[in-house]
Amino acid sequence: MSLVSPKTLYFGVAGLNSVATTLFFYYFYFFAQQQFGFGNRQNLWLAALQGATYAVGSWIGGRCAQRWGYSRALRRGLMAMALALAAGTAMSGVAAHVAVMIAVTLGTCFTWPSLEALVSHGEDRAGTQWHVGLYNLVWAGTGALAYFLGGALLDAWGMVALHWVPLGIVLVEWLLAKQAQQLAVQTAHPARTVPQDPAMTPGDRADQRRFLRMAWMANPFAYMAIQTLVAVMPGIAARLGLSTTWAGICGSLWCFARLAAFAWLWRWEGWHYRFGWLAGSFTALLVSFAVLLTVPHLVAMLVAQIVFGLALGLIYSSSLFYSMDAGETKGEHGGIHEAAIGLGNMSGPLVGAVALQWWPARPDSGAVAVCALLAVGWLALLRAGWRRNCPLPGTEPPRSTSDQPSGPTA
Repeated sequence: MSLVSPKTLYFGVAGLNSVATTLFFYYFYFFAQQQFGFGNRQNLWLAALQGATYAVGSWIGGRCAQRWGYSRALRRGLMAMALALAAGTAMSGVAAHVAVMIAVTLGTCFTWPSLEALVSHGEDRAGTQWHVGLYNLVWAGTGALAYFLGGALLDAWGMVALHWVPLGIVLVEWLLAKQAQQLAVQTAHPARTVPQDPAMTPGDRADQRRFLRMAWMANPFAYMAIQTLVAVMPGIAARLGLSTTWAGICGSLWCFARLAAFAWLWRWEGWHYRFGWLAGSFTALLVSFAVLLTVPHLVAMLVAQIVFGLALGLIYSSSLFYSMDAGETKGEHGGIHEAAIGLGNMSGPLVGAVALQWWPARPDSGAVAVCALLAVGWLALLRAGWRRNCPLPGTEPPRSTSDQPSGPTA
C-alpha cells in the first residue's frame, strides 16, 4: 500500500506547475524587452494576447476536463506545454516566440481547471475549504519563490533558461500526474455523494449562486491589475534602476503578501459569504494598484505591494472556493474560474496598450486607463451586492455543507 495518496501527488504537480508557469510567463516580458526591444506598450499588447488566449482556452479546458476526466485532461495539457517549450528552445524571431507563448498558454489551460477539480473532488464544504486553502498555499508559495528567484536565475544562466527550466519541470509534472492516476486506479472505491444539508433553504442556495457570480465578476478585475503590473514591471524596474535580479526580488513582494492572505483565509472561515470582505478587498486593490503604477518611489512600491497582495488573496479565494462549493461540475466551474482570470489578463493590458497607443506623449495614460476600468468594476460590484441585499460582516452565512455530488473520476 502506497504511503502517498493521489491527491498528495496532485498538490505536488500544482506546486511545480506554478513554478514553471510563473517563471515562463512573468519573465517572458523581460525576454521580449531584452531580445526584441519591447517597451511597456508592446508588452501590454503581448499580455492582452496571452490573456485572450487563456480566457478562451480555459473555458474549453474546463469543459474537456469534465468530459475526458480530470487526470487525462491534466496529462494532455502538460504534454502540450512540454512540446511547446521544447520548440521554443530552437526558435528565433518575434513571431515564432509569440507563437510558442500562445502554445504554452493553451496547454496550461487544461492543467489548472483539472488540478482544482482533482484536489477538491468528493469533498463536503469543510473538506473543500481545507483542500482549496491548501491548494492556494501550494501554488502561491511556489509561484512566489519562482518570481523571487527567477530574475537571478536568468541573470546567471541567460535567457536560454526561460524555456529549458520550465520544460524540465513540466516533464517531472507529467510523470507525477501519471503516477497519481495509477495510484487512483489501484485504490479506487465507489464514488461517494456528499449529503445535502436539510437546513439549507432555496434562499441559501440562491445566496451561494449570487456570491459565485460576484466573485467571478471581481476576479477578472484583480487579474487585470496583476497582468498589467507584470507586463510593465520591466519598465518599472528600468525607472527605478533595478536589474532583472532585483526586479524579481522587489517585484515579487505582492506574491508573498498574497500567500500570507491565503494562509489566513485557509484557517479562518469568517469571510465565507460576507459581501463586506469582498468589497473591502476590491477597494484596497484599486488604491494599491494606483500607487504601484503612479508613485515612482521604491518604498511606496513595496508598501503598496503588501496591500495589493492581501487584497488579491481574498478575491482569488472567493472565486475558487465559491466555484468548488457551489458547483456540481467542478472541472467546468474551474474552467470558468480560470477563464475569468484570462478575461482579466486580456482586458487590463488591452486598455493600457490602447491608451498608450492613443496618447503616447502621456506615459501614465495606460495606468490611468486601467485604474478607471478597475473603478468601473468596483462600482459594479457594490451595485450588485447592495441590490441583492448580500449579508455584511457579522450576518449569518449559508449554513450547510456542499450539496454537490462528486465529479467524474480520473
